Amino acid sequence: MGSVTGFCFLLVLLLLQCLSASSSPPKKTYIVHMKHHDKPSIYPTHHDWYSASLQSLSISTDSDSDSDPLLYSYTTAYSGFAASLNAQQAQTLLGSDSVLDVYEDTLYQLHTTRTPEFLGLETQTGLWEGHRTQDLDQASHDVIIGVLDTGVWAESESFNDAGMPEIPSRWRGECENAPDFNSSLCNRKLIGARSFSRGFHMASGGYGKRENEPVSPRDRDGHGTHTASTAAGSHVANASLLGYASGTARGMAPQARVAAYKVCWTDGCFASDILAGMDRAIQDGVDILSLSLGGGSAPYFRDTIAIGAFAAMERGIFVSCSAGNSGPSRASLANVAPWIMTVGAGTLDRDFPAYTVLGNKKQFSGVSLYSGKGMGSEPVGLVYNKGSNQSGSICMPGSLDPAVVRGKVVVCDRGLNARVEKGKVVRDAGGIGMILANTAASGEELVADSHLLPAVAVGRIVGDQIREYASTDPNPTAVLSFRGTVLNVRPSPVVAAFSSRGPNMVTKQILKPDVIGPGVNILAGWSEAIGPSGLSSDTRKTKFNIMSGTSMSCPHISGLAALLKAAHPDWSPSAIKSALMTTAYVHDNTKSPLRDAAGGAYSTPWAHGAGHVNPQKALSPGLVYDASTRDYIAFLCSLDYSPDRIQLIAKRPGVNCTRRFSDPGQLNYPSFSIVFDGKRVVRYTRILTNVGEPGSIYNVVVDGPSTVDITVKPTKLVFGKVGERRRYTVTFVSKKGAEDSVRSAFGSITWSNAQHLVRSPVAFAWTEL
Repeated sequence: MGSVTGFCFLLVLLLLQCLSASSSPPKKTYIVHMKHHDKPSIYPTHHDWYSASLQSLSISTDSDSDSDPLLYSYTTAYSGFAASLNAQQAQTLLGSDSVLDVYEDTLYQLHTTRTPEFLGLETQTGLWEGHRTQDLDQASHDVIIGVLDTGVWAESESFNDAGMPEIPSRWRGECENAPDFNSSLCNRKLIGARSFSRGFHMASGGYGKRENEPVSPRDRDGHGTHTASTAAGSHVANASLLGYASGTARGMAPQARVAAYKVCWTDGCFASDILAGMDRAIQDGVDILSLSLGGGSAPYFRDTIAIGAFAAMERGIFVSCSAGNSGPSRASLANVAPWIMTVGAGTLDRDFPAYTVLGNKKQFSGVSLYSGKGMGSEPVGLVYNKGSNQSGSICMPGSLDPAVVRGKVVVCDRGLNARVEKGKVVRDAGGIGMILANTAASGEELVADSHLLPAVAVGRIVGDQIREYASTDPNPTAVLSFRGTVLNVRPSPVVAAFSSRGPNMVTKQILKPDVIGPGVNILAGWSEAIGPSGLSSDTRKTKFNIMSGTSMSCPHISGLAALLKAAHPDWSPSAIKSALMTTAYVHDNTKSPLRDAAGGAYSTPWAHGAGHVNPQKALSPGLVYDASTRDYIAFLCSLDYSPDRIQLIAKRPGVNCTRRFSDPGQLNYPSFSIVFDGKRVVRYTRILTNVGEPGSIYNVVVDGPSTVDITVKPTKLVFGKVGERRRYTVTFVSKKGAEDSVRSAFGSITWSNAQHLVRSPVAFAWTEL
């Protein structure tokens, strides 16, 4: 009897254990921000302290815990750790005096949707504003660009290290070994390759759930290889995407080194993994950090990338981030912290024309990168699936009736699903061609794609005419044809419609984006693990691909920053940013002001920032607006953040804000954002540092709207020697009644002499942005 009772008792115990295990609260990744200097002396390292903090919650003895809950221990980019916790445990941690903040892991997304010559890098003279190309190449060997992305296809010719000297002795990075990645793939060009996936795997339900995505620096997406080779790819002759954009491919800084940090996986890029990548890159010794990813805007103390970038900036590392692809919507920017270079996108002077001829004999032009067998010259049926089912007109998966579209060209509205996926939907339903027609959201912006079937992308105006014809003609037909690559397109650059726009909603007194760079139809290295369309069903293989997005413009600026770092190793990140901003241009190759692809009208600084980067001019800007860590802390104090919140960002205790700006716009920034908002007068002071010639004299030129009086004092700045600093004050006075007649306006303040133009854009707003 006793044995039966004992057995029943054991059975009940087992049942209770199962019930408690099945009912245990779900766990998520939380990022825990600690007071770095509170570490008790009994713990040898911060890692030991973090582990002990978790053990105090009895996390390690949880019935469902079969692994260490501590995912990452951060040391440089962040003070704290990432851990697998349930909501109650997170709340308990938050109650600790040593904990500043606890928040759930955030998911960020990649910003994707003939460049060196267009930027003036392939100069025949061998001179770069006083710098010999040979000297610049030599100096670039010491500059290391860290790219946080989807990893790297190390075998790409873009990472050939021929002629490169030994790796700088200060480099502390490494190449990981993985089942699909041998550390010997790294060389004197690609000097580091690491991966960070614990946040991703935690969100995916643990390791083993994603066997098809091994923990490895291997790029299975293509995006990371594209961005890394854009920034610093070696020269590769006869590069093209299946015959398109044929020529020599090279990065912006072809002699610089590259280190790849894989932080993005199938579902996106988790904040915990991004932080770990930034933390490691800073310790490894990178000079430039390039991040073509982002999320929505948030206060700086809740912005993972902004916090990591602050730590990088403190150590002299320049951080370049994409502005986002949520344009042309107003106030759609990501990565707006003033210590980050926020990069929008523009077009190149190269295009890939394709044509549509309708049955009514009208011909329309568009773009395409389709490289397969053409359609021939015989017209085929044209169909536009308009009606109550909007998913059909947009060509969502499963929305097309094969009986209607088989053997025909299908008109698909742009939007919602990926452009190349629409072509696959058409092909799977039996269609033989596609016209991808823009709607009002994308305007006249044309983005070329490597489609799986003959396809032409057209703008909204043309799209409306084709939609009208396909909907009203009793027997509509079309023929599609493809012309390849054309150069010297005018006008260019044009601001891409997808490029995210200001105003900056986190700090309205800081104008963002900072600049635009080439971001439409960019050719660069590619992963051979995936076809050029990025679709799993695309079996084509190519060593190069053409892509669009602020993801593509960001590494252009990262590479240019590497060149400036090589030429001026003592410049701070803010000095490099200033040089790129104040020398940017605001007129296209027809000498007209920059235009906006979204509507065809003139662009504004809320779309293009200071303008389109001009690398040659940036190397010798004459004057720079410099800013130190101390200045950025005074800026944070002006936002009325609590000391704890400032500590979250600046990672130092005892910030008492005795030095603070009266207004965030007092930061020594290379641009101005004037928000009157009930005030009539706004006054800012700026400091310029001479990095040009000794004995330089500059005079000011002001350009502004008729609704504002602008006064600069003094109007002349005299610099006796290099490194000298001079201060000026600018007063903006809104004229009476201006707030009733206008909401926003734009202008500029330029300091100039015979050698240099140092231009700052100004944005004006009269109401709360």
